[in-house]
Amino acid sequence: MPEDREPQEAPETVDGAEMEEAARRLGPRNPVLRFLSQNRGVTALLAVVILGALFTPQRGVNGPYLVNVITGHAEPLRDSDGAWNPPRFLTTKIHSDVLYEYAEYGLLAVGMTLVILTAGIDLSVGSVLGIAAVTFAYLLIARGTPPAVAIAGAAGMGTLCGLINGFLVSKLHLQPFVATLAMMVAARGGAKVISGGYKIQAGGADWYWVQGDLPEFMTWMVSPSYGGFLRPVTLLFIVSLLVMVVVVKYTRFGRYLYAVGGNEEAARLSGVPVTGTKILAYSLCGFFAGLAGFCNACRTGLGNPEAGTTFELDAIAAVVIGGTSLAGGRGAMILTLLGALIVGYIDKALSVNNVDVAYRLLAKGLIIVIAVVIQSRRRTN
Repeated sequence: MPEDREPQEAPETVDGAEMEEAARRLGPRNPVLRFLSQNRGVTALLAVVILGALFTPQRGVNGPYLVNVITGHAEPLRDSDGAWNPPRFLTTKIHSDVLYEYAEYGLLAVGMTLVILTAGIDLSVGSVLGIAAVTFAYLLIARGTPPAVAIAGAAGMGTLCGLINGFLVSKLHLQPFVATLAMMVAARGGAKVISGGYKIQAGGADWYWVQGDLPEFMTWMVSPSYGGFLRPVTLLFIVSLLVMVVVVKYTRFGRYLYAVGGNEEAARLSGVPVTGTKILAYSLCGFFAGLAGFCNACRTGLGNPEAGTTFELDAIAAVVIGGTSLAGGRGAMILTLLGALIVGYIDKALSVNNVDVAYRLLAKGLIIVIAVVIQSRRRTN
C-alpha cells in the first residue's frame, strides 16, 4: 500500500501586474535614464535649458536658432577665428544673469519652502521685501548708518513681519491665506509710511546723508566678482540655500517641519512643538524676505516702496515646480533651487525673445497650475 504523502504546495506565482509595478518602480535599466526618471526636477531643468537654446538666437543672427538651422541661416557654432558662437541661452553671461536676477526670488523661495512644508502659505513676502528695501535704504542712504546696521534693520524688519504672521496663524488660528494677505497690505502701507511715498535714493532730499554717488558697499554687492561669474548678491542666495538645506535635512527643526505639515494633530500628540515650529518657520520666511529686500535695494540703487510686487508668485512657483507639496509634509530645500532655476530660465528665455512682461506673468501662472495638477495626480496615484 503506497504511503500517504502530504500534498505539495503549489509554487507561488508572481502576478503580471506586480511585475509591471516592480519594473516601473525600478525605472529604466540605463543608469542615465533611471537617474532622469527618478529626478524629474533635474529632467525639467535640462529640458528648459535645451528648449531655451533652441529658441534663442546666436550672436549677430536674428530669429530662434532652431528656425535658422531649418532654413539654413544659422551660423557655425565656431566662427572663422575658432571662437565659440552658441545660441545666446548657452553663454556664460546668460547663466550668470539668471543667478543674479533671480537671487531675490530665490531667497524668497527659501523662506517660502519652510512655510509650505508646514502646510502654510505666505502671500506677504513681496510686500515684506518692499518694506525691508525701504528700511535698508532709509538707514544707509538717508541716515548714513554703517552697512551692517542697515542690513540688520532690513533683516529685522522682515523677521518682525514673519513673526507677526506666525503669531496670527499659530496663536490666533487664522488661515495662513488670510493672515498673510493682511500682512501683504500692511507691509506695503508701512513701506510707504517710512519712505513718505517716494523712492529713497541718493540726493532724493536735502537732508539725506548721501547726496552724490551710491555708497561703495551697495555698488560692491552687485559688481561681478569671483571670476566675473558670481556677484556677492548671488553668493548670498547660494550660501543661504545651502545653510537651509542642512537645517531642513539634518536638524530637529527640519523634522518638525515635516511632522507638522504631514499631520498637525499627530505631531502635537507626539510632543512636537507645533506652535513654536510654525512661528519659527514664518519668522525665517520673513527674515529671508528681509535679505531679499536688502539685495533689491543694492541692485536698483534705491529703496522703492513698490518693490517686490508679484514676487510672491515667483517664489511660490519655484517651490511648487521644485516638487514641494502645497499640502505640506513633502519636499526638500534643494528642490527649491531646481524650481527657482526652472522659473528663472523660462523667464529669461521669454525675455531674450522680447516677450511682453504681461505674457510672461501669464506663463508663470500657467506653470504653477500645471505643477499643482501634476502633484495632485501623483497623490491620487
